[in-house]
Amino acid sequence: MKRATFIFSLIFFTAICLAQTNLDIVKKAESHPIVMDKPAVGFFEGAVLGNGGMGVVVTTRPDAICFHFGHNNVWDIRIAENNKEKIGTFDEVMKKAKAVDPNLPSIWNDADFNAYLRLTAENYGKPYPRPFPCGTVLLGFDRRAVELLGHKIDISTGLCEIYLLNNGVKNILKVFVQSDVDALWMQLIDEKNNAVPSCFNRFRIIPDSHTPNDFPAYTIVSGNDGKSIGFKQVLPYLEPGKYDKEKGHPKDKAFKLEAKLQTTLTGGDHYTTQGISESLQPLERYIKEDKSPLLGVVYLSEGLNSNLEKQGEATATPNLQNYQKAFGKTAKSWSDYWNKSGVEIADDFLESTWYWNLYFYNCSVKSGVTCPGLFANWSLGGIGTAWHGDYHLNYNTQQPFWLPFSSNRLDKNLPYVELVHHLLPVSKKWAKEYYGMRGAFFPHSAYPVDMNLHPYPVPDWGWEVFETPWMVQGLWWHYKYSMDTSFLRDQAYEPIKDAVMFLVDYMKRPDAHGQQWKDDKYHIFPSVPPELYGLQPGFKYNYDTQIDLALTKFIFKAFKEAVNDLNLIESEKELIKDVNLILANMPGYPKTISEKYGEIYTSVPGENDRIVYNVPANLTHVFPGEEFGLHSPKDEYQKLVNTYKAHKNEGGNDIVFLNLQAARLGLLDLEKFKRQIQYAMLPNKTVTDKVLQAGGRYSDQTDFAFMAPMGIWFENFALPVVINECLIQSYTGTIDLFPNWDRKKDVKFNKLRAMGAFLVNAEMKNGKVKTVEIYSEKGVTCKVKNIWGKSKVQLVRNGKPAEILTAGILEFRTLIGERVVLKPLQVQ
Repeated sequence: MKRATFIFSLIFFTAICLAQTNLDIVKKAESHPIVMDKPAVGFFEGAVLGNGGMGVVVTTRPDAICFHFGHNNVWDIRIAENNKEKIGTFDEVMKKAKAVDPNLPSIWNDADFNAYLRLTAENYGKPYPRPFPCGTVLLGFDRRAVELLGHKIDISTGLCEIYLLNNGVKNILKVFVQSDVDALWMQLIDEKNNAVPSCFNRFRIIPDSHTPNDFPAYTIVSGNDGKSIGFKQVLPYLEPGKYDKEKGHPKDKAFKLEAKLQTTLTGGDHYTTQGISESLQPLERYIKEDKSPLLGVVYLSEGLNSNLEKQGEATATPNLQNYQKAFGKTAKSWSDYWNKSGVEIADDFLESTWYWNLYFYNCSVKSGVTCPGLFANWSLGGIGTAWHGDYHLNYNTQQPFWLPFSSNRLDKNLPYVELVHHLLPVSKKWAKEYYGMRGAFFPHSAYPVDMNLHPYPVPDWGWEVFETPWMVQGLWWHYKYSMDTSFLRDQAYEPIKDAVMFLVDYMKRPDAHGQQWKDDKYHIFPSVPPELYGLQPGFKYNYDTQIDLALTKFIFKAFKEAVNDLNLIESEKELIKDVNLILANMPGYPKTISEKYGEIYTSVPGENDRIVYNVPANLTHVFPGEEFGLHSPKDEYQKLVNTYKAHKNEGGNDIVFLNLQAARLGLLDLEKFKRQIQYAMLPNKTVTDKVLQAGGRYSDQTDFAFMAPMGIWFENFALPVVINECLIQSYTGTIDLFPNWDRKKDVKFNKLRAMGAFLVNAEMKNGKVKTVEIYSEKGVTCKVKNIWGKSKVQLVRNGKPAEILTAGILEFRTLIGERVVLKPLQVQ
């Protein structure tokens, strides 16, 4: 793909133009530290640090501090792509599926189809690819003299302070991950910020214990200077049986973990419980007792093995000057990040949730680095490797990238854009070779490695058609929130068009349109609603799912707008003709009658009102489909309300998704939302996926926290977007302020982003909104729902009074770089 060449307008000038609301965002972030007042021995208790590429979890034991390293770029890159010739084509598999007895309880009860399902799932059953942990650095101490008290992360700077009592005197180990280099720095000080001698006596690097035996053994790469230790681990390109450990492969990758201290390291022995003297481990040293201040740095290098072989040891000297220079850059980077947008909420927990998750988000994702998988850049042993830690395209991959838009951090969406382009070649190949169609069909599961075959071509979740439009939706949002035409042309248009071409071909097939349907509609058949039913005998629940219809409509409409904005109407007229034909003849959304709640929407035709969902699949036309919401006609809105009230969700995949849908409908109970976050929050303040009820896929014997130890769930860092949607919505093209907010609760926000490339400031105090400020990056016409009801509204442009507006929807032109203030002329 072409790399992004555009520069976003989130620059200092913008910050000046929107500085009037008096919110010191960096100070706000600083007011929400993450604190642990005891040793944090478990991975999910430890301090979570990162720079978007490298991730570090700091655990603290009563006898040591451990730094566990991971990186979004470091994966076990082996992949199984067997049985390609046996998988066949879509038409061939459809013949098999049509031959299944429709009276069977499951397609798995058909012996032939059962065997085929197992065949197609075989590759995914391998333990690779997966994120690969990069090892642990340990600082040990004599607990007769030193006591570990706890730690605190200042999220405004990324600095973690670890508190110790050293012979009764408080010492602080300051630790941070450098923003622009994959390095972790540390310095030991006293309470007056003076450097002090080391209170540690042991220093060790521990390669990950889950390293496969068929990997080449790690090699020691440093340690000759008496101040450093380090190792390199090769990551083979080929599977076992195909890989020669002696010769290697040109595409092998590798990483190096190298640690340096300012103090001197020595060898030595230790004693076993039998009193036997044994040598220290190869990557273990004692720290010499002297008056040298403790200051150190740990570097993580990664890439092609051939490139790392040419590199020497990490060169930066761990001295005070280099430490301060690195911290200065890092603190400035964090300050810039926080100043993109902020909130001030008269509810400390909601405010903390907003800032904590945006902190974790910055730790875990950044442009130019591999898009994070399920558990981002933190891993240790088997933690972070469930489901390969891969990309699941039926919500998990998309959800964290709902956050960058309204939060005004568009650069954080670029790794997602790069992922789409990474997947595009194999998706186009699959559309052509498997389906015999144009465009691209995006896979259900995928990896950041070389792929020639869909990793999960199983005709259950692997036949979820909606994943194709869903995968490219984020590119369209990126354009609509930035109004960057060059991005639309160079980054978004090709994948969107490929998705549209596939959907057109898929819906115009004889199986999906014709007399057998007894209508003139273009159906989406077969497909599978997310996390429900799978493929059914007789295709009972495998057509016209709500999410298929909603996202197909969304991307068709987006494509039409893109063609118009890029002046491609003539060259794309045939495809647009097909799109218009299908849009005019799409099936309606499935519904049923609930005895308790009245008419409601379902996720698929024939579904009853008692289903327990996993993904909130019966409200996807609200979000992500964005067809319905608060703007819907009264009768339509009532059905949405009924559907939300009737919805039963087993939990795990709902904490952002369902609550965002509720906010879009103005139905979110923020107190209940807070309680759900507290229920799912881990000691490190990240939010895990937790089960809420039995009756769906889970039973009364299910461990409701079974997903918590799998890893740090990247997807739930999107929680702030739920709060944003309570404060501002703009998906209709009209800015709607405080659509899901309790007017008794004061709130202020700075520089939240709206569609049309607008940055918005607003404050509600004592139930009233005094002014609204809007900065226009692109000079687009702006529409704002009049939050003052029937009050006349004075526009102030760049400090000067301008026109007065009176409508329910305030519509006004803007200029590039213009700041407009809206003031009511009557008391609310």
